[in-house]
Amino acid sequence: MSTEQVAVAMSGGVDSSLAAALLKQAGYDVFGVTMQIWLSAEAAFGGGCGLEAVEDAKRVAYKLGIPHYVVDFRDIFSRLVITNFCQEYSLGRTPNPCIRCNQYIKFGALLEKIKGCADFLATGHYARVGCSANAYHLLKAVDISQDQSYFLYTLGQGQLRHLLFPLGELSKEEVRRLATELGLPTSGKRSSQDICFIPDNDYRPFITEHIPLKAGEVVDITGKALGKHSGLARYTVGQRHGLGITSSKPLYVLRLDAENNRLVVGTRAQLLSRGLIATKLSWVAGEGAKEPIKIKAKVRYKAPEVVAELHLSDGKAEVRFSQPQPAIAPGQSVVFYQGDVVLGGGVIDAVLC
Repeated sequence: MSTEQVAVAMSGGVDSSLAAALLKQAGYDVFGVTMQIWLSAEAAFGGGCGLEAVEDAKRVAYKLGIPHYVVDFRDIFSRLVITNFCQEYSLGRTPNPCIRCNQYIKFGALLEKIKGCADFLATGHYARVGCSANAYHLLKAVDISQDQSYFLYTLGQGQLRHLLFPLGELSKEEVRRLATELGLPTSGKRSSQDICFIPDNDYRPFITEHIPLKAGEVVDITGKALGKHSGLARYTVGQRHGLGITSSKPLYVLRLDAENNRLVVGTRAQLLSRGLIATKLSWVAGEGAKEPIKIKAKVRYKAPEVVAELHLSDGKAEVRFSQPQPAIAPGQSVVFYQGDVVLGGGVIDAVLC
């Protein structure tokens, strides 16, 4: 029986709800905390961080008999997540706001805020924390289909020692079954796949409101003009439909050339890349390997892991894939694995054709 105190980041979903319940069952002194990060009335009633989420979290806390608090992170979320989101799109890049939110908000500002009154911060992420004689390790979840370690690669030793991931050993089916057995109000709630601060997960209207869009040319890799685009931020690497051009063969977005305001398109074969360069590197152990090493790399959350060789030099990572990979988007993150262990990762800066 533990008497240690745990703050559970409660999003109003079934995962964080069960995390709180399991920790209470284990004997921890548990309280819930929900981050207020919505910026508009519309966002406040949707997504995974609005008023509905707060009310659901409060209902679960009441059911469990634990205290629940709301912390106002609207300002820091706007500065560190939303501003970056818009800036990246204005530069022709494709950001991942969930990774940045985890890095700076949930496991940054929130973890710092609760340290004075709790021993641990827990979340409903599907991942695990391991511990050896000399270090903490970030590990994949047992249920690989739900594994969320990709979003957590920026965690380091100072954070991992204060984190608990109670769902890391469970499958989604087990989570829903246990939540139902415990009578949690969120047991049947649909899992959100949305960007929490964007209603309906349609980022284009949001971007249109926050950054100026300028029409420009759609060109092939030789520079031949094929048509017009309505603003680079409306497109993503790998996109096939909605390009507004006609062609005898399927064409995909290869690159967003922000410097020249051109949308570069090409064939599926031209979408393949043999490697990438990543910057803004983060290492779970505190530093990366001194020599080139074999790893598995993931370039998007839903992308498969790919065998690759990792070279580090001057704060940059060069990743060479065993087989060329499609639709690698600058601004997204690449995460490095060895077995179940997350080594770290970085932000994709360029692709190697």
